[in-house]
Amino acid sequence: MALIVLAADKGAPGVTTAATALGAVWPRPVLLAECDPSGGDLAYRLPGIDGSVLNPGRGLLSLGAVARRGLHTDLLYEHTQKLVGGLDVLAGLTNGEQAAGLTWLWGPLGRAFAALPQADVLADCGRLGLHAPINDLMAEADLVVLFTRANLDHVAHLRERLSLLGRKAGVVVIADPRSYRTSLEEIRRIVSGWDVAFVGGLAHDPKGAELLRGQWGGKLDRSLLIRTARELATRLATHLAGGGEEPEQARRQPGGRITRRAPEVRS
Repeated sequence: MALIVLAADKGAPGVTTAATALGAVWPRPVLLAECDPSGGDLAYRLPGIDGSVLNPGRGLLSLGAVARRGLHTDLLYEHTQKLVGGLDVLAGLTNGEQAAGLTWLWGPLGRAFAALPQADVLADCGRLGLHAPINDLMAEADLVVLFTRANLDHVAHLRERLSLLGRKAGVVVIADPRSYRTSLEEIRRIVSGWDVAFVGGLAHDPKGAELLRGQWGGKLDRSLLIRTARELATRLATHLAGGGEEPEQARRQPGGRITRRAPEVRS
């Protein structure tokens, strides 16, 4: 199906939270892959389907140990785990030092993701520019989505990354709900002279992020994080299907009626 790379240029502003939220509400079958060469924390952040801690040794690291003999799509699911709610995840490396021995993996991994017949892949690549071999995975992507905040320094790094990327990318603004629409319009204005696929938004919602991690009660699908993630997921899927520019609801304030429940993460 499709490979969507999710990344940032400065400070990786909530990319893992955004990737998890998008995976929870994705409108098609999906695999969330933690591909940050600097190391990830998904195995320690979210519980497995039975409420237990994910196995940090099962995922990208275990896949890399056997993939030198050939990396085919069926092999991917032998190293995935399920989160509460049923989301399939490929847990990432536990530290950046492990990436030094896996520089060869990113290109074959990208090709396997892109060829996966039964699901889209959301690849959380964290902060770009720190590990050049990750570009081999990005080269296989159907879409690269760059996350930014509306701060001046983040936007400056965003424009620099867009100029270096050499391909059309989508931009998602992690925006304060109180200035959501204003922030999105400001970023649209700033990148208007660049070849950008779209500009979308995701609410900066610390309480929703904590709920997604299972650290406090309540209804996950009532959070602004999930409401805006649902709108963004629909936009991305529409874009990948050739639906063109963003629907009008993506330009409005975050919120609105929820028509499909996101998986609940237990506390």
